[in-house]
Amino acid sequence: MDREQEEMQFLGFFSILKESSKIIYSWRKIFSQISFTLILPLSFIFLIHIEFSNLIFSKIRHNTSQIFETQKGTPQYEKLSDMITSEWITFWLFKIAYFTFLLIFSLLSTSAVVYTIACIYTAKEVTFKKVISVVSKVWKRLMLTFLCTFAAFFAYNLIALVFIILWIITIGGSGRNSGIIVLVIIAIFYFVGFVYLTLVWQLASVVTVLEDCYGIKAMKKSKELIKGKTFLSIVIFFMLNVSFILIRLLFKKVVVNGWKLGSVDRTAYAILCFLLLSGLFLFGLVLQTVLYFVCKSYHHENIDKSALADHLEVYLGEYVPLTAKDVQMEQYQV
Repeated sequence: MDREQEEMQFLGFFSILKESSKIIYSWRKIFSQISFTLILPLSFIFLIHIEFSNLIFSKIRHNTSQIFETQKGTPQYEKLSDMITSEWITFWLFKIAYFTFLLIFSLLSTSAVVYTIACIYTAKEVTFKKVISVVSKVWKRLMLTFLCTFAAFFAYNLIALVFIILWIITIGGSGRNSGIIVLVIIAIFYFVGFVYLTLVWQLASVVTVLEDCYGIKAMKKSKELIKGKTFLSIVIFFMLNVSFILIRLLFKKVVVNGWKLGSVDRTAYAILCFLLLSGLFLFGLVLQTVLYFVCKSYHHENIDKSALADHLEVYLGEYVPLTAKDVQMEQYQV
């Protein structure tokens, strides 16, 4: 990142993509090490989850259809019932393990990438060993921010559910066109709010790593930073998520369901999806961090590189976060 902080505010969508690509290419060694250690396992966990979930559901559907055709009280019925119960238990245990490992590797990957880019920004020497030593401590702060975000999403979905129930009670069952229109309006507002909360969460993750706040404070800081750059954030969000959906769709249709797509076998497509998803995860994390610096610059908050470099050091084996007084941001005039 050889741009001055004041220049970052003028970066548009394509400039941010170019800057992120340049960072990854220029520092490909350290990012390759991070990818092999954290991001590749993250991608593998996600893809194997799709394959395994599809396998279990196929067995559950098959046994469920069989039990409907079997007389109750027979040994065959009891056997099928036990199998279905066992499969559902396996399914939920797998889901718990999946979300646990997905969350752990997501937090570790975010910590590693954001910290690395901060070191690059301050022209500070960065090694994989140093990144891992810091990441092992920073992820706890990220976990608290995630829990606060999870609570916000839970409350948001609960409110949306209340509105839907009220819609059903009042005008949903009347069959009038006005009822459908109200439901569409609720769905639109829900989607907009969901996207906004996601944007705040993603930027809050970067704030948590680079500043002295986490949890609700990081979310509030993220909310302030995103002002003025909301449209740019939305464009990046949709670009990443459309790419993610396309990769997931390709994997599910070709690898999981076995659709024929040319003469290439399923293994080759599985490897392709695996590499594409890993690259997308890395690129997305770099984009989020670059967007953070763009938002900082837009709000005329200049980062003192020397102070930032000092606070990125590992002090007596413990990560020292940025402080608002010494590092966070000094106002500059444009």
